Amino acid sequence: MVVQRSSLKKGLPKETESLCPECGRVVKAKIFEEKGKVMIEKSCAQHGNFRDIYWSDVELYKKAEKWAFDGVGVENPAIKNAKTCPDNCGLCNLHLSHTVLANLDLTNRCNLRCPICFANANAAGYVYEPSFEQVVEMMKVLRSQKPVANTAIQFAGGEPTVYPKFIEVLREAEKLGFSQIQVATNGVKFARSYDYVKQCAVAGLDTVYLQFDGLEEEIYIKARGKPLLDVKKRAVENIRKLKQDNLKMSVVLVPTIVNGINDHQVGAILKYAIENRDIIKAVNYQPVSFTGRINQEERMQGRFTLPDLVDRLVKQTAILRKEDFYPVPVVAPVSRFFYAVNAEPVVAFTSHPHCGLATYLFIEKDGNAIPITRFIDVERFFVELNKLAEKALEAKLLKKRFLLSAYSLLEDCFDENHAPKGMDRMKFIKTLQGVLSTKGKSKLAEFSWSMMMVGGMHFQDMYNYDIERVKRCVIHYVVPDGRIIPFCAYNSGPTYRTEVEKKHSVPLSEYRGGPDEE
Repeated sequence: MVVQRSSLKKGLPKETESLCPECGRVVKAKIFEEKGKVMIEKSCAQHGNFRDIYWSDVELYKKAEKWAFDGVGVENPAIKNAKTCPDNCGLCNLHLSHTVLANLDLTNRCNLRCPICFANANAAGYVYEPSFEQVVEMMKVLRSQKPVANTAIQFAGGEPTVYPKFIEVLREAEKLGFSQIQVATNGVKFARSYDYVKQCAVAGLDTVYLQFDGLEEEIYIKARGKPLLDVKKRAVENIRKLKQDNLKMSVVLVPTIVNGINDHQVGAILKYAIENRDIIKAVNYQPVSFTGRINQEERMQGRFTLPDLVDRLVKQTAILRKEDFYPVPVVAPVSRFFYAVNAEPVVAFTSHPHCGLATYLFIEKDGNAIPITRFIDVERFFVELNKLAEKALEAKLLKKRFLLSAYSLLEDCFDENHAPKGMDRMKFIKTLQGVLSTKGKSKLAEFSWSMMMVGGMHFQDMYNYDIERVKRCVIHYVVPDGRIIPFCAYNSGPTYRTEVEKKHSVPLSEYRGGPDEE
């Protein structure tokens, strides 16, 4: 079993646990509706009351909540007797999801000085940079996770490309069997040298998560401290050049969205992605998380939630509607079904329903983009697939016959009249098989249209912290002592990042490795 019914309480108001933004103590919190928004409110006996926007659209909040599924955690947690969360991360026995995407920080050094960054050697005063041998052991920890060995890894930082043995790390990840190898980068080194891009591709790098905050230079000057738009575009062009050497690498644009700074650019970013769809396969918007102290008025002005992202995409494009977006665990029935039929654990996207929203676009040769919801009855398909999974779990023999039922269901939910040109049911099934494959690197068939994910992931900060989200996190960090820590615990809340980096660092003045600018 990899997916089960969610234990989350549904409806509003509800109670959860959060953290005091001042002292970090666990406090009770209330989530409730107010003027069409979903708010979170909590009180610390020592530091008083705190209030923030949880989601800015109650209708979308309730839609997302319908698709809550829990995972079953891991069979081999490092912390086996945890009683409380989030102060015992490891993963622990309380955690309800396995690692879907692992982050491995190679360094906290960077070749930029972004004002909004939470990982910065110069600000910290020390250098965190695991040895090559430590990195290899960390990757082995991920591959040993049970019942589902981690298959997707993202090297992060700091700026991971300044790590002295970055190419060697990519080769080792490939050797260890990771089927999706990614890097989260500002793109500086990719823009500077095609030869470097080629080295990365040959070593096994599949995907570049490219920091991309907009199409206006002023945005980069405000958010990143210098003009960078040309750097981003040159990085994309150098990755495109790989085709001349029969190599392939894809790009995911990752814009950090700050209300009043670049929220007017979400549509322009998507347009740029569609224009470069031969290389760019997804846009993953990330509403900004607040670090440090910030008063309520400033938070309310700057807070940008996932429904705000949907609102801007709808208003700034002629492509998307509010009803096109679903939470990440909407696809959990797929994992449940294939486990039931094949009796083999598979990757399960069982994150909290309010962690992310997304949809898929199918883009025709002329650039016309069609959301998946236009030709698939998404709600019916996943509801009925979950029912099929229930029946298959109960069946003792002939489970494979349920595959025919699933294909028949998809056929019933498929509207060929509104599908992209050249698509039929079987071609769509082949596309899904490629996307969901965990057997090595997926090979998507070349059709007369391309596929693009458009969505957002809103990582928590101390003001909107919900411990129920932490328990279900599927994006984790692996650290040198072998622990695996959920993203929102590592970067906010107990801030394991500070603890881990200090433990495994040297003072900035003593660092003798390569320079930040190479």
